[in-house]
Amino acid sequence: MAGQLLLRTCAATLRLSRTGIARSMATMKGIPTDEEQATGLERRALEALKLGKDPYSMLKPKSYAGTKDDPHIVPCIGQKRLVGCLCEEDNTAIVWFWLHEGKAQRCPSCGSHYQLVHHELPH
Repeated sequence: MAGQLLLRTCAATLRLSRTGIARSMATMKGIPTDEEQATGLERRALEALKLGKDPYSMLKPKSYAGTKDDPHIVPCIGQKRLVGCLCEEDNTAIVWFWLHEGKAQRCPSCGSHYQLVHHELPH
């Protein structure tokens, strides 16, 4: 039974290949990669990642020391952003403050520095 099904499938494939409808994987040079199949926003994201950019903030953010010389970077599309700081590792209370464009600003509770950086949207 299984052998007959296999023979029918092979015969149908041969008929289709003679007409040019079916192509073998050998003529297409194997299985296409993700980059070859991607379209739309996925293609944009893959091309940007090849260039070393992170258009949709998909990657883990770089860690910063939080000092005046190396502040935490906060991306923003406007001129100010509300920031929440967990001052201690086990703290359950979040200290909220407004971060404005310009120089690095300090958290009012722990003193960590944050800097607002203008971020362009990818689309």
